[in-house]
Amino acid sequence: MKESHLFYQSRLRRPLLDRAEGVYMWDCDGKRYLDGSSGAMVSNIGHSNPAVLAAMRAQMAQATFGYRLHFETAPAEELAARVAALSPLGHNKVFFVSGGSEAVESALKLARQYAVSRGEGSRYQVISRTPSYHGSTLGALAVTGYGPLNDPFLPMYQDMPKIAAPRCYLDRDELGDDQRGLRYADLLQEKIEELGPENVLAFIMEPVGGASTGALVAPNSYYQRIRDICDRYGVLLIYDEVMTGVGRTGRFLAAEHWNINPDIVALAKGFGAGYIPLGAITAQDSIVDAVLDSGGFQHGHTYAGNPIACTVGLAVLDEIERQQLLSNTEKVGDLLKAGLQQLQAEFPVIGDVRGKGLLLAFELVADQDTMEPLPAELNAYLQLSDLAYQRGLIIYPRRSRGGYIGDHFMVCPPMISEPRHIGEIIDTLRASLADFCRQNRL
Repeated sequence: MKESHLFYQSRLRRPLLDRAEGVYMWDCDGKRYLDGSSGAMVSNIGHSNPAVLAAMRAQMAQATFGYRLHFETAPAEELAARVAALSPLGHNKVFFVSGGSEAVESALKLARQYAVSRGEGSRYQVISRTPSYHGSTLGALAVTGYGPLNDPFLPMYQDMPKIAAPRCYLDRDELGDDQRGLRYADLLQEKIEELGPENVLAFIMEPVGGASTGALVAPNSYYQRIRDICDRYGVLLIYDEVMTGVGRTGRFLAAEHWNINPDIVALAKGFGAGYIPLGAITAQDSIVDAVLDSGGFQHGHTYAGNPIACTVGLAVLDEIERQQLLSNTEKVGDLLKAGLQQLQAEFPVIGDVRGKGLLLAFELVADQDTMEPLPAELNAYLQLSDLAYQRGLIIYPRRSRGGYIGDHFMVCPPMISEPRHIGEIIDTLRASLADFCRQNRL
């Protein structure tokens, strides 16, 4: 393998990608891989969809770029209308960006400018959860709670306050799920009162956890209590749906599972679905109107509303509707979750299976009863994912306990997956787990 002039997280080399189609990818040696994590939970509608590629080609022949301050473009206007129609009540305006970190930064800055426009300049603190992940830019890192990503850069930004993520599966108490959900939600109220409500701008959360917590789903009671607390103190509720949005959990937004209307929503990943960088934020009309009336949103990116990107977004939404992928995600997601739970019954090293739709994960532990994690030096999150990769299955490994210990794996195949693909995923995981346990005498 010749020397690479690229650098990413490490010196790890991977095979050269040749082509991709549907749920599969092939390297240049002809080996096939099942994309069991949709890349980084991005390729929601699968690879090389002909309708999306055709739409891209048609737009490229017409215009590839039109700066938003010079021209309106039909794809951007149409996509904004489509997104607004799919969004919660009162979210009638859309701001386009090129990815998840940009979407989160935009949400935070919109919230801040809204507060300033109302004469509430003291509000700047954005409470988030730990563990959590909201992006890699400095503003997004400020609300992220994941040690390896935060720690090197702490002197470079103002760290924002955190409360514990609702990891009820680790609790060993006598409370029921609803009681636990309320207890975790009430941590927000305690933090707001500690900081002073007049200083708190917003609370940001993923409705279903992403890579930092491994598809964490809170008890149902958590979601409405959080909304109520935010309303009580005039704190904006921001839903980071970068990973959960555009159908990944079986609804356009995961917020729909709990009938929650956030004040601001961030979208990305599955929005462009791996075909092109694309993200967006939506917000309540009252927020947008106040900001526009105060002189406009003082924020923007060069490629915001790019006509090719917006054309892709429209084509992705068309394919989700045409193929009825929301219902398929629920159906196939239930099948995959049941398969993962069967593996949990077979392998004591699996301590928890969680998630919603096709945003699923399983966590490895040393003891199912105590949920003690495996020794950090074992690097189980890398070992198992490499064993699966050798067998042609891609899963997404992360550390589950703040980034430095614990091991979980996102299993999130494309929304076009069929039962036969789920069977292939489970069979490959079973063989990989057996190897992992044998090699480590577990």
